[in-house]
Amino acid sequence: MVMEILDRSPVAIHDKTSANKNIVMVAVENRQPNVYNLLLEKRILIETLFNAVDDEGNSALHLVAMATHHQPWLIPGAALQMQWEIKWYKYVEDSMPMHFSMRYNKANKTAREIFTEKHEELVKNGSAWLNTTSSSCSVVAALIATVAFATSATVPGGINEGNGTPTLERKPAFNVFSISSLIALCFSVNSLVMFLAILTSRHQERDFGRNLPNKMLFGLSSLFISIAAMLVSFCAGHFFLLKDELKYAAFPIYAVTCLPVAFFAVMQFPLYLDLMWATFRKVPKCSSTAVS
Repeated sequence: MVMEILDRSPVAIHDKTSANKNIVMVAVENRQPNVYNLLLEKRILIETLFNAVDDEGNSALHLVAMATHHQPWLIPGAALQMQWEIKWYKYVEDSMPMHFSMRYNKANKTAREIFTEKHEELVKNGSAWLNTTSSSCSVVAALIATVAFATSATVPGGINEGNGTPTLERKPAFNVFSISSLIALCFSVNSLVMFLAILTSRHQERDFGRNLPNKMLFGLSSLFISIAAMLVSFCAGHFFLLKDELKYAAFPIYAVTCLPVAFFAVMQFPLYLDLMWATFRKVPKCSSTAVS
């Protein structure tokens, strides 16, 4: 829509609101990356629009720093919202001249000071969300680590007294059991360490940009892998206890046993996907797109 308006009436790019805000200010204030990128492409022709200020002396960077109720990127969790707010601020700041970050408005405040002040509540909510999520996941990770340690120290079938080697070491299921139990132990410990690191973090504003989300992403990835590996080790270890005629009949039971993990993964996948999207994407993207 903006492209069509500018194509038909190029002079409309100089229109302003009642508060003396031009199109650049309105775009950044309402978190519209697509519109802002379009304006960046035309920046050589409209450089004056990027240097303008409104009636309150706010530049475009000041308006980016202000929290708004309009959130085009609909992602769950205050921590992820804070991460995208930081990325949006940094993206606009990097596209502005260096002196913009030190410019004062009529209230004698810089854009960075406004950002810290306006996002104080979001930082608190993000810290509470991270602590709650990390506490719940750390309990699960600790339980898996305990079970995985006991499983990895247990040798199915016992030890051969003659040479001290496992009696079932030549069985394919034994190799699956050994490797999966080791994976479950290692990844559950890694997951536990990541969640504890989040709980003991200072939760400062800058930590929400990359540090805390990366820890949460690595912790959740390790937790999912450890849960899957624990189930595989359980099925492989239980396989030795069945008689030959019952072994193949146990496969459906093993599949049913894995269903809770599958449901858990499906339920948590949107959060995991949003976390990956917010972590690896440089510029936030609007959740809604126009239909031509």
